[in-house]
Amino acid sequence: MHTLTMESKVRQPSNAFALCCASLIALVSMGACTRAAVPAAAPAPALGAQLQAQTIVDVDALLAAVKELKEAAPAPTGRGWDATQDAAALAKARDAWKRARAAYERIEGVLAPLFPDIDSALDERFDGAMELLLPKGDTNLFDDQGFVGMHAVERILFAPETRAAVIAHEREAFKNKGYVAAAWPKSQEEAAGFKTLLCAQLIKDVESLRTVWTPQNMDTQGAYDGLEGLVAEQREKVSNAASSEEESRYANVTLADLRSNLEGLERAFSVFKSAIAKRSESKETLLGIEASFARLHALYKQFPGDAVPEAPATFAAEAPSAADLESDFGKLWKGVTTEVDLKNPQGLLVLVQNARVWAVVP
Repeated sequence: MHTLTMESKVRQPSNAFALCCASLIALVSMGACTRAAVPAAAPAPALGAQLQAQTIVDVDALLAAVKELKEAAPAPTGRGWDATQDAAALAKARDAWKRARAAYERIEGVLAPLFPDIDSALDERFDGAMELLLPKGDTNLFDDQGFVGMHAVERILFAPETRAAVIAHEREAFKNKGYVAAAWPKSQEEAAGFKTLLCAQLIKDVESLRTVWTPQNMDTQGAYDGLEGLVAEQREKVSNAASSEEESRYANVTLADLRSNLEGLERAFSVFKSAIAKRSESKETLLGIEASFARLHALYKQFPGDAVPEAPATFAAEAPSAADLESDFGKLWKGVTTEVDLKNPQGLLVLVQNARVWAVVP
C-alpha cells in the first residue's frame, strides 16, 4: 500500500467503490429491499474455492497483460517517444493495456471489497489521486510515486488522442493545484521512467493481488456485497461520461469497461447461483436476474465501438429532458438506470439483493 506524507507525493486509496458497497449495505439494513431478514448461513469454504477458481483466470490475464505492456513500452536512446519510430511498440503497449483493463473490469466486483488497498493502487482515477496530493500535485508523470496505476499509465499512453473535453475538465478542476498536462515521454529519462518505474509499479501491485487471491481469502459475503455494489455503480459510470469524468477517459473505452463488468458479474454470480437454485422459491428471482443480464447485453450491443456515446451538452442526470433521453447517450443512461433503480422490483439490483437470502455466504 502506498502512503502519503508531507514530503512525498505517494497516495493513499480513496476506496470510492468500497463506500458504494457500504452505502448499499446501509440501504439494505434500513429496509430498502423487499426481502425478509434471515439468519446468517453457515460458512461455505467450498463456495470460496469455486469463486477463486472462477476468477483467477482473469487475475492471471491481468498480470500477463501488464507484463506485456511494460515489455512493449519504448525505451529509446537519446530521445523520447516518436509516433513514427515507435509506432509498432506503442500499438502493442496500448493493446496490452486494453486487455489488462478488460481483465480488471471482469474481477472488479470481487476485488474492490475484498482487497480495497490493492484495488485503489490499481484503479485510482486522476481526480482522486490529485485530491490526495494537494497542493503540490504530481509533477513527475513517469515515476512510481503519486498518481500511479492503470489510469496513470493510460493517461500517458493515450495522451495524443485524449478528448479535448477531458483535458479541459482536468485542467480546470486542478488549476493552480499542481496540474500537469498528460504527455508522452520527451526524453530518454522519461521514457525509461515510464517503463522501469511506473509500469514496474503496476506489475508489483498486480503481483500482490495474485499472491492474496487464494480460496482462503475469498470472503463470499464480502464478494456478494461487491457484486451488489458494482451493479449499482454502473449508473455512475455512465453518468460520469456526461462531464468527461468517466473511468477509461483517455483511451475512451468506458463502454468496453461496462461490457467487461457485466461479463464479470455474470461469472461471479454463477458461483452463487448453484446454491440459490437449491431453493425452489428462488426460481422466479433467478429467471428475473437472467432476463436483466440479457437486457443489459442487448443494450450495450446497440452501440458500436468501445466508447460511451457522446452526451448532449444539455444532459442533466438529475432530470434529463425527453429529447436528451432520445439520444444514444440518453438511451444507454436510461437502460442502465432502470436496472439499478431500487424502486424497480424487476431491475437487476433489487433482484440480486433479493437473491442474497438464498445465497450460501458466511
